[in-house]
Amino acid sequence: MEKRPRSFYVLAAFFGLFVLFLYGPILTIGVLSFQGPRGGLTFPMNGVSTHWFRDLFQEQAVGDIWGAFRRSFGLGLMVMVTTVVVSVMAGLAFRKRFVGSALVFYAAITSLVIPSILISLGVGLIFNQLGLKVHWATSGFGSQLTWTLPFGLLIMFAVFNRFDQSYEEAARDQGASAWQTIRFVVLPIIAPSLIGVALFGFTLSYDEFARTLLTAGSYNTLPLEIFGMTTNVTTPVIYALGTLTTVFSFAIIGLFLLTVWVMGKRRARLGSDAGKGV
Repeated sequence: MEKRPRSFYVLAAFFGLFVLFLYGPILTIGVLSFQGPRGGLTFPMNGVSTHWFRDLFQEQAVGDIWGAFRRSFGLGLMVMVTTVVVSVMAGLAFRKRFVGSALVFYAAITSLVIPSILISLGVGLIFNQLGLKVHWATSGFGSQLTWTLPFGLLIMFAVFNRFDQSYEEAARDQGASAWQTIRFVVLPIIAPSLIGVALFGFTLSYDEFARTLLTAGSYNTLPLEIFGMTTNVTTPVIYALGTLTTVFSFAIIGLFLLTVWVMGKRRARLGSDAGKGV
């Protein structure tokens, strides 16, 4: 067996440290969340149990956890759907040059380089000046779109830059209308990318803190609720909440990946059937 160069082990060690730095805090929180009833916020652990997970589902004075979760989930779905729809429409529109296209593009992605807290402050001030109520479903929704839409646009621009337009030409030659071409040709081909945009939109919204801080109004989203808990909760119940939200996030990612895998298998099966003349 060929001996590996020393640089390989150096890079492997560096990567291992990077993974430890990335996931170490998550593992630490997960471990500490399984402490006994007398457990604290630091090591060493005091017993092992699921006491603090049960405590989350009981009446307690630690805030509106489940209400905040429902708001974050609903807001994430709203942002996800809007991001996908607008990104696809923009991707289709930018396939052809139009007057002011460069200005529109740079205006759309400018929000990525502006500090998030300034976006939150600006949106909150605009709503106040217009006499509109600052609420997570209105001002919070708008401020989060300034974060998710640029990512969705960049992804769809990259997708359509590589898109083979001969498929559309073939559909039009067969008499398909513009809408039928988009519905039955374009969208099925770019479907995996749409799932990626949807995942980006939901996850970026679900854990967004800064852009929601001054735009959520009287009702907190989950990140704001957790931040508030850090100032008055001194038990591992906050670790239990962190563990559950992390598991939920990984479950969402797994669901999206499973959807992509199923779509890939279905596409391969359809291609195989078409090749056999079925």
